[in-house]
Amino acid sequence: MCVVMAEAHQAVAFQFTITPEGIDLHLSYQALNQIYLSGLRSWKKRISRIKNRIIKGVYPASLSSWLFVVIAILATMYMQSDPSMGLIAKIQEHLPLSLSLSAQGQTVLSVLLFSTLLWMSLILALRFCLKLLLSYHRWMFEQHGRISTKTKVWATLVRLLSSRKPLLYSYQTSLPHLPVPPIKDTLERYLESVKPLLDMAGFQRMTRLAAEFEKSLGNRLQKYLKLKALWATNYVSDWWEEYVYLRSQSPIMVNSNYYGMDFLYVSPTANQAARAGNTITALFLYRRKVNREELNPSRIPGTVIPLCAAQCERMFNTTRTPGEETDVLQHWQDSEFVAVYHRGRYFRLWVYRAGRLLSPREIQYQIQRILDDPSLPSPGEDKLGALTAGNRKPWAQVRKQFFSCGVNKRSLDCIEKAAFFVTLDDQEEGMMGEDPSVNLDRYAKSLLHGKCYDRWFDKSFSVVVYKNGKNGLNAEHSWADAPTVAHLWEFTLATDAFHLSYTADGNCRGEIEHSLPPPQRLSWDIPLEVQTQVSESLAVAQALADDVDCHVFPFREFGKGSIKKMKMSPDSFVQLALQLAYYRDRGTFCLTYEASMTRLFREGRTETVRSCSNESCAFVLALEAEEDGEHCRKLFRKTAEKHQNLYRLAMTGSGIDRHLFCLYVVSKYLGVESPFLKEVLSEPWRLSTSQTPVQQMELFDLVNHPEFISLGGGFGPVADDGYGVSYIIMGEEMINFHVSCKHSCTETDSHKFGSQISQAMMDLMTLLNPDFKETTKVKKS
Repeated sequence: MCVVMAEAHQAVAFQFTITPEGIDLHLSYQALNQIYLSGLRSWKKRISRIKNRIIKGVYPASLSSWLFVVIAILATMYMQSDPSMGLIAKIQEHLPLSLSLSAQGQTVLSVLLFSTLLWMSLILALRFCLKLLLSYHRWMFEQHGRISTKTKVWATLVRLLSSRKPLLYSYQTSLPHLPVPPIKDTLERYLESVKPLLDMAGFQRMTRLAAEFEKSLGNRLQKYLKLKALWATNYVSDWWEEYVYLRSQSPIMVNSNYYGMDFLYVSPTANQAARAGNTITALFLYRRKVNREELNPSRIPGTVIPLCAAQCERMFNTTRTPGEETDVLQHWQDSEFVAVYHRGRYFRLWVYRAGRLLSPREIQYQIQRILDDPSLPSPGEDKLGALTAGNRKPWAQVRKQFFSCGVNKRSLDCIEKAAFFVTLDDQEEGMMGEDPSVNLDRYAKSLLHGKCYDRWFDKSFSVVVYKNGKNGLNAEHSWADAPTVAHLWEFTLATDAFHLSYTADGNCRGEIEHSLPPPQRLSWDIPLEVQTQVSESLAVAQALADDVDCHVFPFREFGKGSIKKMKMSPDSFVQLALQLAYYRDRGTFCLTYEASMTRLFREGRTETVRSCSNESCAFVLALEAEEDGEHCRKLFRKTAEKHQNLYRLAMTGSGIDRHLFCLYVVSKYLGVESPFLKEVLSEPWRLSTSQTPVQQMELFDLVNHPEFISLGGGFGPVADDGYGVSYIIMGEEMINFHVSCKHSCTETDSHKFGSQISQAMMDLMTLLNPDFKETTKVKKS
């Protein structure tokens, strides 16, 4: 209590007492200095935003180009030539200041106005040209080494218009809008995708439903969708966010949230407080780069083609708040603190003091204070986070009734308005001990759901730092997709290990200001009704967590280097291995979801690649029937080419599922039923897959530091009787897999399926390279 009172006393900038002699005023210069420096930081941020807004507004031109235009116009005027064709004289005639300026002054002012208008017109023209250029996607469909003249000219023009160093959001207004594909094309591609999954009668029935839909309701819905595409920035993203994520009433833990892991082989330090100190610092350095727009825009690897950066805007200071009808994403402009959970207690940790970011050593010092704090949780506090892990509606009702005012609202605000959430876990995780494989599985489950109450699943992301120095994160899905979070986490891990680093004894670097006020313990008044709901939410979440079966394994036999030598796409290779593994596991084929991105378009998010195709099924059946090797290899390459084409179509706005989803939403708004759309949207994805991008920033050389390989991340199964598979292609010689399913389904087993994946990978490589098996034997011997 004394500490809290002392902190409160220091926070008061001035005090006054009324005495018989008058008013006695006491100023706290230290507090006033803190206020001044914090205000100075806020003004610097505002000025930086204004400056960036202007720089973005003139891109792809520069501010200096305005001066060039003015000088050029003045020079031509000096040479008795009028490049404006009389417009400058017209402007001069209508100047309201004509009486107070000399003739020469009026001419100069008219030239400035004309030059500015001309400059702005040129900027708009350049931006329009860049938008047209970025709308060209045929280059993606051209074979490597056989690039057309048209594409070469296009690439040259894009490089010319992108030659200036852009800010993070410089390309946003130049990105094209996502087009609405023709309904006929979407239906044809849909029928092609389900043909290998249906018998003859079932396929004929779906063909009839699709034809009826196209002739009757489909074209009507399509018109509404085209109208939305003309009006909205992106015709998919807002509905996708609302109806797929925010309107869901089931737990977001496991069902929606996903996780990212630490390095596989190394831990930069075994000191929990030190690892937390560097991790928190690295995340705030990333936020600073986002706020200042100092990050380079993400691009398609190997090209200058930019990707949409809109998802970065809500990365920090963001929380998903529950609602009885729909959840809401709340974002705050700034936050100077993080919320920390340790052994059932919540703290607010300020990471800025007097307008400066605390050093990593100071944050470590503050974290150690939390770790050493002997206080016990208040009644109902320790498992309060379970409210965010259970069903959404009960949490919304409890939040509205018991967290809308008083001490509970103040403490909840500290969590929801924090830059992000930090859990100091009292467990040790990672690839360690006598059975590292089992420990990796436990590590995955810990990041995916923890104890169901020691994470705040509503935050945009929560960082978990374990007792042995390992870390990881759990991310909420509605605000962004995995590549955006992977970009953040890649920066964090690299900055932690290579830029900030540690002393020889494992502590953070930097000096400590010992006068720092201690982290603020959050206070709660949790009535019995809330505690009862906490218990109910925890029971729901615990049942869900116990049912999840996770298996994480590094595949080390070969990587993308060997696959590329066979002139094969690594992603297509892995996807075909998954098809083969699933067929061997279940004896059938299934609807397969592979996540692709549509960030070539403004505010684009994801699209589905239906990886199970007629070609993939024909190849798997031929391989399992032990048909001729050369025939199987031809089918393999044909299947890989088909997969690559499906992926390109999805990236360029010609996918299947987002279009059908939006048509379904329009039908619901109009109050009409479509048997076709209803059936399509109810089909289960029994194999849901995703590749985690790697080395998006190239902050260190993976070849020279192979021990700093990331494990990637994973997610829970989408279908109760299916698998979730995430994979990350690390370096040239490793692919890490994350497999999930549910114990309650007797037909699924993550370890068994993991073994099937490994065997399928080996069999496919042996098919492409018959000498591979002998090479593997030599390596093992």
